[in-house]
Amino acid sequence: MAFLETNNSKSEWWRDSMSDDVRGRFMWYELLTSDPDAAIDFYTSLIGWSTAPFDAGGQEYTMWMRGEVPVGGVMLLPEEAASGGAPPHWLAYVGTSDVDATVEQAGQLGASVLVPPMTILDAGRFSVLQDPQGVVIAAITPPEAPPPTEEPSPGCFSWHELATTDYEAAFDFYSTLFGWEKQETMDMGEAGIYQMYGVGGPPLGGMFNRHAEMPVSAWLYYILVDDVETAAARVTELGGLVVNGPMEVPGGSRIAQCSDPQGAMFAVHSVAKDG
Repeated sequence: MAFLETNNSKSEWWRDSMSDDVRGRFMWYELLTSDPDAAIDFYTSLIGWSTAPFDAGGQEYTMWMRGEVPVGGVMLLPEEAASGGAPPHWLAYVGTSDVDATVEQAGQLGASVLVPPMTILDAGRFSVLQDPQGVVIAAITPPEAPPPTEEPSPGCFSWHELATTDYEAAFDFYSTLFGWEKQETMDMGEAGIYQMYGVGGPPLGGMFNRHAEMPVSAWLYYILVDDVETAAARVTELGGLVVNGPMEVPGGSRIAQCSDPQGAMFAVHSVAKDG
């Protein structure tokens, strides 16, 4: 959806009374990459997703499917983004009941608008923002109220992690826009504080001040798999790179942070096994 040129007017589905149930939920995950076909081969082999075409007004766009449910999409990294230095990357869309109001508020808080609010028929109205610390995120109002949230299962995105220059300022920004609330904090010693956040239920992810060796601030999105060791080995077999892990995190879950063959960062996550 990002960077697609569509009709900017509000279509018939627009409802000012959209329930706040949508606010703060991660709703769509989009891969912008230098080689969509190769990326599709990689992720369908690794995660088990299938794909389906999507009518994006003449621009090629493919949806990631988990069974019959779309979880995101993949498209060619736009030339203007690539020429500006943007590498292949994942972009998440966070729900809001009124994208236009959210974008106006984000600007008042110091964010930049990379893609102004626009409508994609049957998909929603969205905008792409750069937060005050320079990290890119998208906001979306869906065409209808989404189904209730469920516990993630394999193939779902299960954790959303922000490494930034000032996690406290970043939390204030996102909390104001999306209603996120502080949850548990974890002291990582020399690495600083890891602040978890959510919207009333289980945590959605965490934020921390990035380490000196990390070149840029960025979001990292975790995909739930049955077994991290198996998935990490498969990443390497398919031409990707395991950057960190596999390793255990507090609570017994295991993670591995990875790069796909085109250079987009992502992570895999498996929950602790009983017994």
